[in-house]
Amino acid sequence: MTNPASIHGMQMRTDWYIFIAAGIFVGLYVYGCIVWCLIRYRRRANRAPQQFSGNTALELLYVVLPVIMVGGLFGVTYALEIPVDHVAANATNRIAVTAFRWSWHFDYPGGANVFGTPGAPPTLYLPQGETTEIELRSADVTHSFWVPAFLFKRDAIPGMTNVFDLTPIRAGRFVGQCAQFCGLDHALMSFTVQVVPRSAYDRFIASRGTITP
Repeated sequence: MTNPASIHGMQMRTDWYIFIAAGIFVGLYVYGCIVWCLIRYRRRANRAPQQFSGNTALELLYVVLPVIMVGGLFGVTYALEIPVDHVAANATNRIAVTAFRWSWHFDYPGGANVFGTPGAPPTLYLPQGETTEIELRSADVTHSFWVPAFLFKRDAIPGMTNVFDLTPIRAGRFVGQCAQFCGLDHALMSFTVQVVPRSAYDRFIASRGTITP
């Protein structure tokens, strides 16, 4: 989370930091109130703490304040996810990804096709620093395309095509996984994302997948 490998991950990292900060604030406030009550209203000999049956101002505060906080977090998340969900009109690269029990099929332009199996996970090649449009489908049940290093996950739903963009900013190999339980070999439904320079990606496409970058 501290060093995402994609543009979308960098954007979502901000959202994670905001939620972590909000969680720490709420946690410290609640535990501070508990400690204060333990000290302020501790048991004393022959003296009971003052009793009251209602406090309208306090009741309104602990209803309104959480609503404002949740609304603010929702607004921030919505604003940050708009660019993450945006799909470029004329993407330079397009790859069709089909999830099936229990592996992946990557269909590149020019005839390059990569099929995986649970015992031999496939590799998805992406050009570094460029936007690639992914058309995600499922051949059977609901799966989920998840690349932790990209802070990105999208469901593959039967009968539906999910289109999204990926823009990796760092070369290297990154683990991908199905994040939706889909049956017997779900745990083995993985893949690798290999981010390579444009020249290496072009050689792979020109060879129709016979030359790996």
